[in-house]
Amino acid sequence: MEPEDVLDRLRALARANGIEVRETPGGGEAETRPHSASCRLRGRLWVVLVASDPLEERICALADALDQANPSWLESHYLPPALRARLEARPSRPPRAHRSA
Repeated sequence: MEPEDVLDRLRALARANGIEVRETPGGGEAETRPHSASCRLRGRLWVVLVASDPLEERICALADALDQANPSWLESHYLPPALRARLEARPSRPPRAHRSA
């Protein structure tokens, strides 16, 4: 799956989960320019995707927001196995909760 396809799929999942997704061109100097990230504003979860950021950074921002909105989203949605493995392996992914018997 191409990175652009991953980004599109996560963008759609985020919107379906009630996350407000905004995109901006970015720009400016590397130290002071905005970066893709998520935040809460008046109780709503927002993601700002900066077009000048690397695709991986934008993908992580969306996946992190989905983790905040619904920690079990990855387990409750069908994703192609390669995409699922990629998202589960990202460094910012919270550890999976262990279920007791």
